[in-house]
Amino acid sequence: MARTAGRVEIPWIGTLDRAAGNLSRQVAQALREAVRNGDVLPGDALPSTRLLAESLQIARGTVIEAYQQLIAEGFLESRGGAGTRVAHALAEAPPASEPRAVRGRTARPVLPEPATAFAQIAQEFRPLPHVPFAISVPVGLTAPADIWRRLGNRLRAKGPGAPAGYTDPLGALPLREAIASYVRKSRSVRCEPGQVIVTSGTQQGLFLACQVLLGPRDQAWVENPAYRGVTAILESTGRRDTMVRVPVDVEGIDVEAGIRKAPHARAAFVTASHQYPLGMPMSMARRNALLAWARASHAWVVEDDYDSELRYEGYPFPSLQGLDPDRVIYLGTFSKILFPSLRLGYAIVPDDLVDAFCGARVLMDRHPPNADQHVLAAFMAEGHLERHIRKVRNVYFEHRVQLIETLETLLPKELAWIEPGDQGMHFVLWLAEGIDDRKVVDLAARAGVSVRAVSPTFAPGTARPGLILGFGGFSGAQMNVAAQRLADVIVAEAQSPGRRGAVREPSTGKVGSRRRTSCN
Repeated sequence: MARTAGRVEIPWIGTLDRAAGNLSRQVAQALREAVRNGDVLPGDALPSTRLLAESLQIARGTVIEAYQQLIAEGFLESRGGAGTRVAHALAEAPPASEPRAVRGRTARPVLPEPATAFAQIAQEFRPLPHVPFAISVPVGLTAPADIWRRLGNRLRAKGPGAPAGYTDPLGALPLREAIASYVRKSRSVRCEPGQVIVTSGTQQGLFLACQVLLGPRDQAWVENPAYRGVTAILESTGRRDTMVRVPVDVEGIDVEAGIRKAPHARAAFVTASHQYPLGMPMSMARRNALLAWARASHAWVVEDDYDSELRYEGYPFPSLQGLDPDRVIYLGTFSKILFPSLRLGYAIVPDDLVDAFCGARVLMDRHPPNADQHVLAAFMAEGHLERHIRKVRNVYFEHRVQLIETLETLLPKELAWIEPGDQGMHFVLWLAEGIDDRKVVDLAARAGVSVRAVSPTFAPGTARPGLILGFGGFSGAQMNVAAQRLADVIVAEAQSPGRRGAVREPSTGKVGSRRRTSCN
C-alpha cells in the first residue's frame, strides 16, 4: 500500500517563537500574513490540523484554536468533508498590503540585454490558439491517435520505451535506423544510422548547426524572407551583424547575390524543397550553384527540409543532401506531419561532424526522451508513417483547394492575393501595399482567427505585408467561417482612414498595387 508523507512543509509559517508563548496566536498571525501576501490564495486548501501540528511540532489543540479564530474572522472557511480553506470571499477584497515581491522595491531591475532579447522572442513565438488558420494543428482525420496509443501502451510499459537510465545522445538506434531508411527512400538522402542525430525538432537542429558551424565572426547566408526561428537564433547568439540576408525569387535563394554579398560565408541556411514562407522549391540550377559555391568556399549548407512530404502535384523534390552528402547538414521533423507535441526530429550530418553535433547536443539536453522514440520507430517500421502521409496529403490537398477558392471569392485581387505553390500545409496571402499585416493579425485574433504576419520574416527595410494561413486540421465549415471573418478584417483595415493610400469599395474600385515576383 502506498504511504503518504507524515509531514508537510509550510514555508510561509516561518519559525514560531516558543519563548514568547501563545503559539495559537502566532500560528493565526502567520496565516493572516500568508493570505495578505498572496502566499496562499482564496480557495486554497490548508493542511489538516493534525498534519500542521505534526509539522510545527506543537499540540493539535493549538492549531485547532488558531483555525477557529481565523474562521470567526472570515479568513478561513470550513465545510464538512472539504477541509479548511482560505475564504473565497477574500478574492473580491482589496489586498491589505502589497505582495511580498513588491514591498521594498523602488524600481524595476534593468534586465541584461540577452534577457530582453529572449523575452521578445518568447512573445513572438507564443503558440496561436488552435483555430483557423493556425499552422500544424493535426486533429480529426490527420491525427494518428488510435495507432499511436496502441503502440505506446505496448512499448512504454515493459518494452524498450520503459523508464531507463541515460541513453545515447544520438538517439535510440531503432529510430535512427528507421529514419535513415525512410529518408533514403523518400528524399534521396544518402546516409547511415550513425549519421542520424535525433533532435527535439528542426528548431533544435538549427540551433545545433549554428553552434557547431559558426565561429564568432563567421558570416552565414540566410534567405530573405526566412523562417523566423533561424534568424532569431543568430540574432540572440550575437551573430546579427554576420547574418547575410540573401534575396529569394521564383527559383529560390539567389546564389549569385549571396556570393556578391558574402563570398566567404561559412554556412548557408536554406529551405530548398519548400521555401519558408513563400512555398516555392529551389530550381536545379540554383541547387547546383549553391553546392558548387559551398565546395569552392569550404562552406556548409544547412537544408531545412520543411514540408517536403506534402507536395500535391508530382513527386517531392529530392534533397540537396543527396547531391553532396559531405557538405550538407539535413534537418527534418515529425512535428508537422504527425503532431507538434511529439517534439521529435532529426539532423543528418557528414561523418566528420557527428562527434561535434553529439557534443553540442550533450550540453543542451543530454539526449532525447526515450519512450516516444521507440513508439515512433515502431510506427515507421510497421509502415504506418507512409500510410499516414498519404492520408494527410489527400486531406490537406482538399482543404487547400477549398480555402483558396473561398478567399478568392471573398477578397478582391487588388486587395489580397495568394502566393502560388503546390505543397505544404500553409500558404501566404499577400496584402496590398500599405496594409499593416501585424495590425491585421491582432484584429483577426479578436475575431477568433489565428494568422501570422509575413513581414517579420523579411530583413529590415525589405518587408512586404502578408499573412501566413495554415489549413491542415480544420473542417470546411470552420475554415469558411474564419475566412469570412478574416476577409471582413482585411477590408475594414484597408478602408481605415489612417492607411497609406486610398482603398475604394471592393465592388466599385481598385487598389493601385502590383504583385511582385521577387523578394529583395
